[in-house]
Amino acid sequence: MSKQNELTKFFNVNQKQQLNGKVNEQNTGADMLLEKTLDQTIIEDITIRPTTMDDLEKTVDMLNACSIHMAGIKEVSIAAVRMDWELPVFELDKLTRVAETSEGKIVGYVEVWDIDEMPARIWVWARVHPNYENQGIGSRLMAWAEGRARQAIDRAPADIRISMQSGTYSTYQPARQFLRDLDMNQLRHFLTMAIELDSKPPVARWPDGIQVRSMKGEEEARDVVWAFEDAFKDHWGYIEQPFEKELENWLHYIRNDEEYDPTLWFLAMDGEEIAGVSICKLNSDEDPEMGWVRILGVRRAWRRQGLALALLHHSFGELYRRGKKRAGLGVDASSLTGATRLYEKAGMEQIRQYTVFEKELRTGRDISLTSLE
Repeated sequence: MSKQNELTKFFNVNQKQQLNGKVNEQNTGADMLLEKTLDQTIIEDITIRPTTMDDLEKTVDMLNACSIHMAGIKEVSIAAVRMDWELPVFELDKLTRVAETSEGKIVGYVEVWDIDEMPARIWVWARVHPNYENQGIGSRLMAWAEGRARQAIDRAPADIRISMQSGTYSTYQPARQFLRDLDMNQLRHFLTMAIELDSKPPVARWPDGIQVRSMKGEEEARDVVWAFEDAFKDHWGYIEQPFEKELENWLHYIRNDEEYDPTLWFLAMDGEEIAGVSICKLNSDEDPEMGWVRILGVRRAWRRQGLALALLHHSFGELYRRGKKRAGLGVDASSLTGATRLYEKAGMEQIRQYTVFEKELRTGRDISLTSLE
């Protein structure tokens, strides 16, 4: 229920070009700049400062200018960014920075997700407006972000490995090179997949004893989050966190999401137990014609029975019934549970690939899940 989990953040990059003018560095930072220079005007005065809620609309406009330039899509909404910024454990002034011109224009942004109790993998997301690329703004944003990420090291036991992760569109070579120049190593690919709903999807075929229903409401949140955690503990990169804190974060999004619709939270029930979940929303961030499967997970004891495919077909069917022309989701390209193969079997196709890079901040024992062996 966060940028981290949905992996929707991409970087605009180019570290090599430095700003040929003055930069007021209240805090240093780093940058993801874009490939083609749209405006080579030298910036005389840029301040990197803590973000405030007053920056919301300007920041969202800037972020979407970046994603339109890179991928032709609007990737974030005011409502979604506001929810992240207002998450109680996300201290906006400490975990984010904006780059602002002397005229008050937001031209860069970075955020550092080190909110976990066990901060073994810290996610960083940054952007620089395409008109202000190649001027060193992003390099300073990323430097600040790494410094902030390193502050989390002391919160973990001394033998635990700590890393910082970032990512970019796989086809965007300047970003990939920028991350390599920051001594980050390519780690893994994630896919955005989609299917056209130009005809009624197949009827879901449920395993014996399984019935599907929608979530009743917030009163079932604890059970749903527990089922989600149990299902996703077998996914690459999983690190167990205190359950009550995870539940608090979920409740924040449930209570503040304008698109929260419990009738699109599908629970596969085996008697009184939740065997699997499919959590959908009617509109994807990038395409109002596309419904979105945010989360699809099946607990270990109910796998290999066709339940995941049934949940997927049920989700497609409901999105189709509500007028969606296509459905999409995000998935680990090398899913340990075979999710990618499942989605291909259901007729989904890759529309984008995202590459995650990593920089080790401290050597040690890797407590994240890397295999099911």
